Amino acid sequence: MKVITLREGKERSLLRRHPWVFQGSIAKGGGDAGETVRVQAHDGQFLAWAAFSPSSQIRVRAWSFDEAERIDAAFFQRRIQEAVALRQRLAIDSDGIRLIHGEADGLPGLIVDQYGDLLSAQFLSAGMERWKDVIADALVAITGCPYLYERSDSGVRNLEGLEPVKGWLRHPETTDGARRSTEVTIHENGWKLTLDVAEGHKTGYYLDQRDNRGLFARLVRQFKCKTVLNCYSYTGGFSVAALEGGATDVTSVDSSGPALARASAHVTLNGYEASAHTALDADVNGSLRQFIKEGRTFDAIVLDPPKFAPSAAHADRASRAYKDINRLAFKLLNPGGLLLTFSCSGGIGGELFHKIVAGAGMDAGVDGYLLKRLEATPDHPTTITFPEGEYLKGLVIVRK
Repeated sequence: MKVITLREGKERSLLRRHPWVFQGSIAKGGGDAGETVRVQAHDGQFLAWAAFSPSSQIRVRAWSFDEAERIDAAFFQRRIQEAVALRQRLAIDSDGIRLIHGEADGLPGLIVDQYGDLLSAQFLSAGMERWKDVIADALVAITGCPYLYERSDSGVRNLEGLEPVKGWLRHPETTDGARRSTEVTIHENGWKLTLDVAEGHKTGYYLDQRDNRGLFARLVRQFKCKTVLNCYSYTGGFSVAALEGGATDVTSVDSSGPALARASAHVTLNGYEASAHTALDADVNGSLRQFIKEGRTFDAIVLDPPKFAPSAAHADRASRAYKDINRLAFKLLNPGGLLLTFSCSGGIGGELFHKIVAGAGMDAGVDGYLLKRLEATPDHPTTITFPEGEYLKGLVIVRK
């Protein structure tokens, strides 16, 4: 067993059960990509069993802090069973569920979503890549889902020295050799939504906003919002929610034509009039400025942008970008209107995001009531020892 020895004083994070060790904290030792290593303090004290990643700044990701535990196939089966059992206890009323959420489930670098009878997984770390076949077998056996599609095409794998991979990882043999379609229909908040695990963002869809979409439908009805602007709309989940809430004029803005086509299809799939929805293939920032020039206003606006700050190092630039779109949105919002604004950037904490939005309101000359703070759905858990996992934060604001 290879050993990683940390510099003096660098053991504190592992003693607090934080799973990451950065390159600069290591005094000596190494291993092959994904190899299980013993991590110890400078005085030889055991700290963790971990996966070694020679290419990443996060050089070590902890598997276990129990010296008696063995990292083998049975270990991964136990971790997966525990994660699935939690989701079963949550009793989520949807067939689109996050089953494995990386570090929160003790499986750093592994993301698994279930869409009906199909699993979509991302193996994003060297450790997960090394145990991929064992994990794939365990996932199929424990969930009973026969189909497992791999979406390990994220840029994060480059940091691990891994090539992007996409395709079927597990698929039952058929007599004619046909493959199951990668298209899936799921049910959420009483609506039907379609996705393609091969082409959609992440594993195919953004399940972390499920509860927030349901809340938005209720708020649109409660505040009698008729005109709604959904920015960075992707495939229109919040747009469908707005129509469910009674909106009569919904505009979805995104820079992806295929995503907007699916958003429009979702409108009619759920029984709403196509004429109530406008899909605008355009840059969001430019569209907001154009709407202001045109004198348009809205009863409700959703801002759900992509990750502007992947790390704290990008926080300053991202803060300016978040502030700008929120300032423009405030100018477009009718008095008494709703703003749902989000950040999925791990480098932007909840307190900072609140300050950014407050500053945007001041610059726009707008005040508002903070109605509610939002986060990811419970199947995307955060642990008390890994606060970085709390990536999605949102605010519901009612303009005064």
